[in-house]
Amino acid sequence: MKNILVMGGGSWGTCLSKLLAENGHRVYLWERSEDVREDMRKNHENSTYLPGIKLPEEIILIDDYCEILSNKEKYGKIDVILSAVPTQFIRSVLKRLKNCLDYNIILANVAKGIEVATNKRISEVVAEELDGKEYNYVLLAGPTHAEEVSRKLPSAILSVSKDEKSAIEVQNIFSSPYFRVYTGTDLTGAELGGALKNCLAIAAGIADGMGYGDNSKAALLTRGLNEILEFGKYYNADPKTFMGLSGLGDIIVTCTSKHSRNRFVGEELGKGKKIDEILSNMKMVSEGAATIKAIYSIIKEKNIKSPIFTALYEVIYQGKPVTELASTFMSRDLRSEFI
Repeated sequence: MKNILVMGGGSWGTCLSKLLAENGHRVYLWERSEDVREDMRKNHENSTYLPGIKLPEEIILIDDYCEILSNKEKYGKIDVILSAVPTQFIRSVLKRLKNCLDYNIILANVAKGIEVATNKRISEVVAEELDGKEYNYVLLAGPTHAEEVSRKLPSAILSVSKDEKSAIEVQNIFSSPYFRVYTGTDLTGAELGGALKNCLAIAAGIADGMGYGDNSKAALLTRGLNEILEFGKYYNADPKTFMGLSGLGDIIVTCTSKHSRNRFVGEELGKGKKIDEILSNMKMVSEGAATIKAIYSIIKEKNIKSPIFTALYEVIYQGKPVTELASTFMSRDLRSEFI
């Protein structure tokens, strides 16, 4: 049995807390919203982010994650911190975490995005904020929606770290009869795949919202994957990573599923709504809506060939019509597919 601190009680953090508790681990769950914490304490359900799913009574809801880390005599030494904090908020949480972390630990992250203020991947943000601390960073990424994992539908995910031993340890902690965990070491590729697929899902949703068919979406996703590979080349990622769970697998589920909040954002855009209106009416976070800002900045700075992601940013934030997205890859000069 491991002692695990989960930071972030959204749908995914709640779902994984349930899985870990059912795997026999001691789980401490911190959620910033007091109302959500109280709901889970009293009703053993997260009616805000994961309604209809009963949570094990063994999950311990906490008000202060630093108290758990600092009082080892009372709570025991934490073996793994699981961060389910959205990308754009993780730095502020890490700043406080650093003050109460005084021993080596595995920090596993499930957020997928790029920090808008710095254009940095989450592992880079963690390295900055936890500089001088002992930890091993692991990313859990792959085609897994909380709504399905919480119902114990068969799913597979990737545990990826530069430290293979830590990736294997996380693999063993999370694996269950319905949750299969693979390992990998291409952290850069997995982070890029997870961040970029969220943006691509918005583009896929726009196609849905405009009433385009399967042919259109297939073309969009295939050419979008090609642009993700271009990013991978620039960052020296392994191309095979983008054909795996954190690449193609995640693209399939996020760009097609009714559970995908990023695809939902795109669908609403395709119907003519504006981004501010859409996001203000959502309970959960669309990582792609923020990440596309960082992606656009990187495209311009590094001169990466990425017409679809460029057009997506321009549609969302520069007022171009949604039809611009389709014309981007339909009216370009004719060429060979892989040049």
